[in-house]
Amino acid sequence: MKQYFDIKGKHPDAILLFRVGDFYETFSQDAIDAAEILGITLTRRANGSAQYVELAGFPHHALDTYLPKLVRAGKRVAICDQLEDPKQTTKLVKRGITELVTPGVSINDNILNYKENNFLCALHFAKKNFGISFLDISTGEFLIAEGNKEYVDKLLSNFSPKEILIERSNKKQFEEYFGSRFFTFELDDWIFTEDAARDRLLKHFETKNLKGFGVEHLTDGVIAAGTVLHYLDATQHTMISHITTLSRIEEDRYVRLDKFTVRSLELISTMNEGGKSLLDILDKTISPMGARMLRRWLVFPLKEVKPINDRLAVVEYFFRDPSLKQLLEEHLSLIGDLERIISKVAVGRVTPREVVQLKVALKAIEPIREAFLNSDEPSLKAIGEKLNPCPIIRDRIEKEVQNDPPALINKGSVIKSGVNADLDELRKIAYSGKDYLLHIQQREIDTTGIPSLKISFNSVFGYYIEVRNTHKDKVPADWIRKQTLVNAERYITQELKDYEEKILGAEEKILSLETTLYNDLVQSLVDYIPTIQVNANLIARTDCLLSFAKTAEQNKYIRPNIEDSDVLNIKNGRHPVIEKQLPLGETYIANDVYLDSNKQQIIIITGPNMAGKSALLRQTALINLMAQIGCYVPAESAQIGIVDKIFTRVGASDNISLGESTFMVEMNEASDILNNLSSRSLVLFDELGRGTSTYDGISIAWAIVEYIHEHPKARAKTLFATHYHELNEMEKSFKRIKNYNVSVKEVDNKVIFLRKLVKGGSEHSFGIHVAKMAGMPQSIVKRADTILKQLETDNRKQGISKPIAEINEQREGYQLSFFQLDDPVLSQVRDEIKSLDVNNLTPVEALNKLNEIKKIVSGK
Repeated sequence: MKQYFDIKGKHPDAILLFRVGDFYETFSQDAIDAAEILGITLTRRANGSAQYVELAGFPHHALDTYLPKLVRAGKRVAICDQLEDPKQTTKLVKRGITELVTPGVSINDNILNYKENNFLCALHFAKKNFGISFLDISTGEFLIAEGNKEYVDKLLSNFSPKEILIERSNKKQFEEYFGSRFFTFELDDWIFTEDAARDRLLKHFETKNLKGFGVEHLTDGVIAAGTVLHYLDATQHTMISHITTLSRIEEDRYVRLDKFTVRSLELISTMNEGGKSLLDILDKTISPMGARMLRRWLVFPLKEVKPINDRLAVVEYFFRDPSLKQLLEEHLSLIGDLERIISKVAVGRVTPREVVQLKVALKAIEPIREAFLNSDEPSLKAIGEKLNPCPIIRDRIEKEVQNDPPALINKGSVIKSGVNADLDELRKIAYSGKDYLLHIQQREIDTTGIPSLKISFNSVFGYYIEVRNTHKDKVPADWIRKQTLVNAERYITQELKDYEEKILGAEEKILSLETTLYNDLVQSLVDYIPTIQVNANLIARTDCLLSFAKTAEQNKYIRPNIEDSDVLNIKNGRHPVIEKQLPLGETYIANDVYLDSNKQQIIIITGPNMAGKSALLRQTALINLMAQIGCYVPAESAQIGIVDKIFTRVGASDNISLGESTFMVEMNEASDILNNLSSRSLVLFDELGRGTSTYDGISIAWAIVEYIHEHPKARAKTLFATHYHELNEMEKSFKRIKNYNVSVKEVDNKVIFLRKLVKGGSEHSFGIHVAKMAGMPQSIVKRADTILKQLETDNRKQGISKPIAEINEQREGYQLSFFQLDDPVLSQVRDEIKSLDVNNLTPVEALNKLNEIKKIVSGK
């Protein structure tokens, strides 16, 4: 226990898995936590005469089962192993921490999700800005950036790091700025210093400066990046040769999407259970690298015409050449997670099966490379030239490793025959023993004349000769009797003992030699890490573009026309997600949207609830975004002028934990948009101002639209969906504001939603009709209709409060008269009675119904 407490003292904030024999044990509070998370038994053991210690453990071979559960529960786990063979020592076995696994630092397949990166993040609070870095140790990606609070918030939201390192003194400030949704770990402030960070980076990359990475001037970012490497040292992750580069996240290359936009457009995940995100629709990737890259592309759309068109050209080429598409699908499925396998080579954790998978992947790259080199698409040709199937190491794996080896090297049978003469000789001794034993058995039968003599093996005394009692008088004098059975005797001979020693020694030597040969091979693989990482990146890119082509073909998307202008012109656009979720036989109603900076900058969209205003807003943003990630779009045609920022204010919920109401959340998001507008922004406002009183809401909405229209520098393209029909008046006073509405048709007091965007404003909301569709009690629907008519007929100039007061007076009047059936309670009673089928009502049903009516009247 003293040894345990010494080690635990170095990592007090981690659950310590302490190896004792064949078990990993946890003690005290760790045991209580582990038992609860893992569902294992918690016991107590006497620790000296005066105290007990809690205890919970599991077999060491079940580590891969239990470790992920602890990490997913947000725990840091220190793995303490026996550092020497217990058989070789008479003292206490030497133990030490071999790995510290945290939510952000893990290479265990059971912890990682193959479709997303597992980023560790470090955030440095500088005087004016922030420095931030992201590292995925499982892939070797290392990224760095600097920016203000809003930019950092966007990066945290888009990269979704599993763990964030911050200065201990900034814990409170971090939560104030970015909330408490992230798993954070505090480090001492001295770690976040420029000299310490720069030295750590230069030492790792073995360079004199950081100019080659283009980050020399990013002092705050460099501090964050150095902190990440310091943390890897602290968590015993020192084998990190796969981290070969440090890349800057170039803010000016990508469209700005804030966290509200990513969430409300449902790009990566949905707000409602059972819904589908845009990623779900577009992700037809085959490889894990492709899935991870597509996720990143979605939240980092491009804003330069050429790289977008390069992507679109490849997607179009896949469309034109189905045979290439088929070849890619066939070979991409063989590649597996190349990126993470080569990272495991660096950290010394690669298994024989993964080495074979590496060989299979390198073989599959060859035909892809050939096909790309022979294509007439420049982007594919460029990929083909950079792909390297690494034939030397691939052929070496083919020659040395069995095609279907065990998962672990200590299981043996990993190295092929013919690789090493000593290994082949030892195998002959160990595995050809049966023939040798049969030869001895036959010789002894002939010599002794005992026909039933047989040679066998048991774990107690090894190889032995068994002779039945009827022949025991024929046993030679030099045989040593070892065991007496009911019907037989068992003997050993010096020859058998010598042979046994030879065989058992051979098995140990085989394992040792195989491990040496395998480790030599893995060491050779280390030299290929940078090349294979490039391969993985190119394969991921190909996979994403192939995914776009497949999605486009399945869903009838078209190639958008990308240009450096301020025009957004979508003909018959559709919502990519909603159209896939419609009931069978129902088609999505497509719509046109035109926006520019000179004629039609702002569109005010009115129309009833459920008519499709929100869907129209979202589909416009999604089509724009899809075009700028290089994907085909759901439309008849689309002219997309590059946008640099997409803002959405769509739907809001109370942020009760921070004491913010719906309206406060709404105003925060709106102010963020208005303070960051640019001439190339696309802005979507849905029902702004509905969280407050009607006239307040109208006033704020009007002022915001006016501000966007009159902005001296930024004529942002804006779609503004609203219920405030008063805003339709703005078209008369502001030349670039146009009114549109989502049309409906009234037939026999029923509303049919046409979901078509047409010019002109709308006068009705049909809210009561929607309430009826939702199954609201009839009496409430009728009462609401009465109040609405009363409000509409009253003189608006008197203000809204007077008619409502009058209605309330009348409401009191209704209650006084028992027979006034406009009272909601009595209306409900009337409806209940009217719906009765008196002719077929049994006496018991009549009594039950009467009881129900009594409950309605008494309000119980």
